[in-house]
This record gives sequence, structure tokens and C-alpha cells, in this order.
Amino acid sequence: MVAKIVKGQSFKGVVNYVLDKAKQTELIAANGVRLKSRESIIRSFIAQTELNPKVSKTVGHISLDFSAQDKDKLTNTKMVQIAKEYMSKMGIINTQYIVGRHYDKEHPHIHIVFNRIDNNGKTISDKNDRYRSEKICKELTEKHGLYFAQGKENVKTHRLKEPDKTKYEIYDTLKATVPKCKNWKELDNELKKQDITISLKYKGNTDEVKGIRFEKNGYIFNGSKIDRQFSYSKIDFQLKQNDREQNIQSASNHFQNQSSVLENTVSALGGLFDIPTSGIDYDPDEAELMRQTKPKKKKKRGYHL
Repeated sequence: MVAKIVKGQSFKGVVNYVLDKAKQTELIAANGVRLKSRESIIRSFIAQTELNPKVSKTVGHISLDFSAQDKDKLTNTKMVQIAKEYMSKMGIINTQYIVGRHYDKEHPHIHIVFNRIDNNGKTISDKNDRYRSEKICKELTEKHGLYFAQGKENVKTHRLKEPDKTKYEIYDTLKATVPKCKNWKELDNELKKQDITISLKYKGNTDEVKGIRFEKNGYIFNGSKIDRQFSYSKIDFQLKQNDREQNIQSASNHFQNQSSVLENTVSALGGLFDIPTSGIDYDPDEAELMRQTKPKKKKKRGYHL
């Protein structure tokens, strides 16, 4: 389950999109709007925005996408339940909304349209909404036993248009290349083979690196925009980790080789330096008896002045 959040100004545009018959749309939930027609829904949304005319972007639009593997278990009832839980956790409460289900793609997905001006005229906060949304999506995916897709790896890249197509090409290349490199020079050389160039962003006039960009096909992307794991700091950490692991492995291989050489040498000598381990055990009582019965040396007689 993943969410895409958009904020806008036109309820007419988004309602017409969500309820487009060409997408085989089903309106599966609604609250606070008149459902007589599309126009009545749009007018209901617009009327409530007048409670707070200072807010320019009053339209909230969220698409919730699910894995195709969950298609059989995602009934309309289940999707409405998940949508309501998602909105509640996101703080989208006490306001108008509609939920439409589309059938124009392989994977199940729904669209939520809500009024950012709630029923009391207050603005529904969008602070850190994308970060909060990502966390909530993971929680709900686990709670409802949904399939955990492996992020960008399941995206059908052949369907993408530019610049997303190039963005995912860079992602795939970095995913395969970064784990194999020990330093930035190696990584730069490998990426150039795939027509990808690196440029670093520095803090002011210092040598401190604060970011990284990747360029291909004329498109430039910040590392963190391609994926969070490809920010400068995380790539740098991974490269250093790769270098440490390789050094440890090299040292281990060297030790094993030396041990093997030593074992072969000892074996070739035919046990020449074997130390016998058998012998008479030490008995303390017997030792004491021998000390007591040992004859004493006789003093030599002589003359003394």
C-alpha cells in the first residue's frame, strides 16, 4: 500500500477525474456532500471552503495503491475501512470527502478527495504529510495482512514516461552498482558506463558535501529524490562499509592461507616434532615417601683447628 498526496485549488477538476466513467469508477464512500450529481458534489465542496477564504489550496487528493496480489481480498467494504483508518491517522477528520475506486489498472487503487477546510472552518494540517503518510501506509499494510511490495523494484518501467523513466533507470543502476564499489572513484567509473554522471553539492564555499545529483538523458535528480538510500551520506556510508568488509575478508583469506601452509608443512615433516604425551603420572604421596627414605649424605670427618 502506497499513497500519493496532491493539493490543489479546483474541486471541479479532481471530482471529474475521480468520477470519470472511462475509468470504470465506483463511488464507494462519501461524507458531507450532496450525491445527486457530480455538480452537486462539487458545489458542496466549494460551499464549505467559504468558511475559510484565506486558504488557497483547499483541495486534498490522495490515491491509495495496493498490490495486484491483494486484489481478491480488497472488496469495496475493505477498501473503505482502510481509507477511513488512513484518513483518521492522517488527521483528515470532521470534513467532507468522497472515495472512488478505479478499475483502469491491474492493481487495486482508490482516490480520496477531501476538503482541507473542515466543518468548523479550520484548516486540516499538511505538515510533514508525506512522511506521516509513508509510516501510516506501512502500519496499515501490516495490520490488514497486505502484500509488502519491494518499493520501486515492482514498478513496470516500460509504462513510464519521462522523466520518471530515466529516474527509475538510475535507481536500478544504483541498486546494482553501489553494493559492489569500495569508494567514490569506483562508483563514478561504473556509473559512467551507464551514461550516468555524478555532481556534488557543497555547503557554501567549504569542502563539506551536502548533497549529490545524478544526471542521465538530460535529466537531473537529487539522490534522495531517486530514493532515500541514495542520498550522499547514505551512499558514502555504504561505500565505506563495503571497503571495511572487503578488507576483513582479505585478512581472513590471508590467515586461512597461512594456516593451511603451516598445516601442510607440519604434515610433510612426518610428525618429527611430535611431543610424547605418555609417561608416569605424578603421585604426591609417593614423592613424599621417596623424599623421607632418601639416604642422607654422610659428613666427611676431618681435623679442625
